[in-house]
Amino acid sequence: MRCRLCSATLRDVFVDLVAAPPSNSYLTAAQLDGPETYFPLKLFVCRNCWLVQVPEHESSERIFAADYAYFSSYSSTWLEHAQRYVATAVERLGLRPDSFVVEVAANDGYLLQYVAGHGIRCVGIEPTASTAAAARARGIDTIEAFFGRCFAEGFVAARGHADLLLGNNVYAHVPDLNDFTAGLKFALAPGGTLTLEFPHLMRLVEGCQFDTIYHEHFSYFSLCTAERVLAAHGLRIWDVEELPTHGGSLRLWVVHLEDARETLPVVSALRSREAAAGMQTLEYYADFQVRAERVKNDLLAFLLQARREGKRLAAYGAAAKGNTLLNYAGIKPDLLPYVVDASPHKKGRFLPGSRIPVVDEARLRSDRPDCVLILPWNLKAEIEAQLLGIRAWGGRFVVAVPHLVVW
Repeated sequence: MRCRLCSATLRDVFVDLVAAPPSNSYLTAAQLDGPETYFPLKLFVCRNCWLVQVPEHESSERIFAADYAYFSSYSSTWLEHAQRYVATAVERLGLRPDSFVVEVAANDGYLLQYVAGHGIRCVGIEPTASTAAAARARGIDTIEAFFGRCFAEGFVAARGHADLLLGNNVYAHVPDLNDFTAGLKFALAPGGTLTLEFPHLMRLVEGCQFDTIYHEHFSYFSLCTAERVLAAHGLRIWDVEELPTHGGSLRLWVVHLEDARETLPVVSALRSREAAAGMQTLEYYADFQVRAERVKNDLLAFLLQARREGKRLAAYGAAAKGNTLLNYAGIKPDLLPYVVDASPHKKGRFLPGSRIPVVDEARLRSDRPDCVLILPWNLKAEIEAQLLGIRAWGGRFVVAVPHLVVW
């Protein structure tokens, strides 16, 4: 494999999670009688540009298919995050009703609904038919397509350049970084602003967040690697924010290279912190495999002991990160009989690989489990508040990452 950013040959393994099916390929009951396709889930680190990446074993067209099951609007925490971002961007950039806002990978209109609420012209670009239809049902103008340079040229000819172009948790999902970034450059208006959000590789390493690794996350970024690819296409990071979302993310505020806005000191400060941490050395990544194995083993030991003691177990959150964890640990319904999820697009289906059924929250109230394993640990505060009723029968919560905690 060659690096998708700089084309250097990749030899250094960051972590090997063996193999798994795509994390959002939820199964129907009829599909349980058929086979599943597993792909290697091994990440490499490029010692030339320090991009961490997984090979493109499965195409983005197949991963982001018509029945894609991830809908952003089922997390109140994420909706609040989107609403705050829109309010900040409108004020900071002086957006007006005649401004033009474009979101790449707009999902179900979770964010653009707030842009529309300000009376600002906006459009979403979303490749998955399921979420694009949900966005249109909200009244959000949505184009069903994958984004890249060719698409951007046609889009600009038909709709014009974007004053605010944004992509939340899409940059990591792009197999062809250079084509995608060239499209961003082309679609951004002179004097316009691009914002990108993605999980910060530094937080992933520090928090042993190996469960955020799955096939649709092709790349894992530090500020350094993001700067490198953006600069190669005439774009410059003007400001950077460190966010708590997804276990620790970066929000980049990006402009054309020639834009008059001065780069803020926080950019160089974070760049220096990454360098001081050793993110541009192989030693920084050396012990991640051992740490991931420890998390896996601790979770298995807990589940096995709970089973011996006759405790009732359940999980909450049919999230992609949960599927990575369960498949890496080899957990099946004998150890974890079901997972609860709020999304109607997942209920009644089965998790890929583990084939654990996804059920309604009412199952918790009828079963009264002793422990509920929260799989999307980044939303544990939201989920704990939502399920506070389990305390009535002495139920406890569990998270496995970055280490096992029961409370």
